Amino acid sequence: MKKAMFVIALALAAPAVFAQSKPATPADASTAMATKDADPVIMSAGSVVVHKSEFEAALKTLPAEYQGMLSQPAGRKQFADDFLRMRLLASEGTKAGLENDPDVVNQLNLMRENLVATAELKKIDSGITVSDAEVQKAYADNAKDYEQVKARHILIAPKGSAAAQPGKDLTDEQAKAKAEDLRKQIVAGANFEELAKKESDDTGSGARGGDLGSFGHGQMVPEFEQAAFSAKVGEVTPVVKTQFGYHIIKVEGHENTALEQVRPTIEKNLKQTKLHAALDAMKENAHPTFNDAYFAPPPPPAAEAAPATPAAPKADAKKTPATKKQ
Repeated sequence: MKKAMFVIALALAAPAVFAQSKPATPADASTAMATKDADPVIMSAGSVVVHKSEFEAALKTLPAEYQGMLSQPAGRKQFADDFLRMRLLASEGTKAGLENDPDVVNQLNLMRENLVATAELKKIDSGITVSDAEVQKAYADNAKDYEQVKARHILIAPKGSAAAQPGKDLTDEQAKAKAEDLRKQIVAGANFEELAKKESDDTGSGARGGDLGSFGHGQMVPEFEQAAFSAKVGEVTPVVKTQFGYHIIKVEGHENTALEQVRPTIEKNLKQTKLHAALDAMKENAHPTFNDAYFAPPPPPAAEAAPATPAAPKADAKKTPATKKQ
């Protein structure tokens, strides 16, 4: 980074040096005019001038969430106002010699090291590759993560549960009994979808005949997930209790997300794993040491001394009855 900054500084200084060392020629004037046209001054204030290239370089440093706003003229103008204000403050601070303030120097050094570290991190990351064999192995090793179930359910929610419906005041026992009765009806041939539309307290899925679509591991509460993933296609599970109430689940399909759908995620995760391993190896190879005294946890606070109590008067041996040993 120091070398790059030096090259940039030299490039900016070069035109002024040559202008002083030799007279301008028509070719020089043409080159200067072309440079001026290619990188015009787009704003200025006092002695501060900002070229197009400077401003656009600053735009690129902003987080992705701001880029959409900056694509609009109003957003760019707002940032331009802030950028010019920053440059004015920096100019005044430089005139006052604040760049030599110890705190400022420390911050600048830290920022420079952070930028260099970020550049090195990007370089390491760009050199990491993930093979197709590694992707396929990761997919196979974590097959459970890509398993999905397609299911319907009917929910009967007792009063006080997370899904209780206004006007329905079933006790826990009543809700369980109703769910058990509905399951018996379904097993006997009743239409699951019609009962879901009529009886389910999950009004969202109930309107769709209890349809939950497809879901993977970790998307449902544990009790529901275990029952759904354990059931076979076409099977109606026993009544399942969760924080929402009592569920009757009908499994309509088991499927796995195709490798190509999750390949980008797997590749990203593998690269991250390799990157962390490379960083850990770099640190270990450097044999880090830490000052244990400095990083030791603080000692526990000293216990407050109990207030002194007056000593009890000694008993008169002649007046104290003897105690019997047990």
